[in-house]
Amino acid sequence: MEECKLLVIWHSRTGGSRALAEAATEGGSAAVRLMGAEDVAPGDLLAAGGYLFVGPENLAALSGAMKEMFDRCYYPCLGKLEGRPYATIICAGSDGENAQRQLDRIATGWRLRRVADPVIVNTDAQTPEAILAPKTIPVNRLAEARDLGAALAEGLAAGIF
Repeated sequence: MEECKLLVIWHSRTGGSRALAEAATEGGSAAVRLMGAEDVAPGDLLAAGGYLFVGPENLAALSGAMKEMFDRCYYPCLGKLEGRPYATIICAGSDGENAQRQLDRIATGWRLRRVADPVIVNTDAQTPEAILAPKTIPVNRLAEARDLGAALAEGLAAGIF
């Protein structure tokens, strides 16, 4: 496994979460690794010093691909990640709170330590057409993701987390 300080794990169907994950990765240094949720294996999580989980809220829950990543990796990593820092970005059509709570419950089981406030990016997509349409994330929200990635990477490199 490739060692990294910060592992940015994302899933996106319409591009919003992907754009946010890529912006967060740009904000970090060479020690940041960007991976799609479908490609993450337990060894990737074990090789990282901290995590940024970036995904959409679908039907008031984490996307299936993000949940599948946690399902696949949960038990092989249980008892091996305690105290590692994490943060989250949820891309939602209207709310995002339930996906955020669901992700926090999983992180609690791994005994991860939240080191930044949750970021929820609301796209206001309310119709079937808007929900399924490719997402464009506002520049200020991409900058927020970039800043979060930079802060996490710097905090890990400095040993703050």
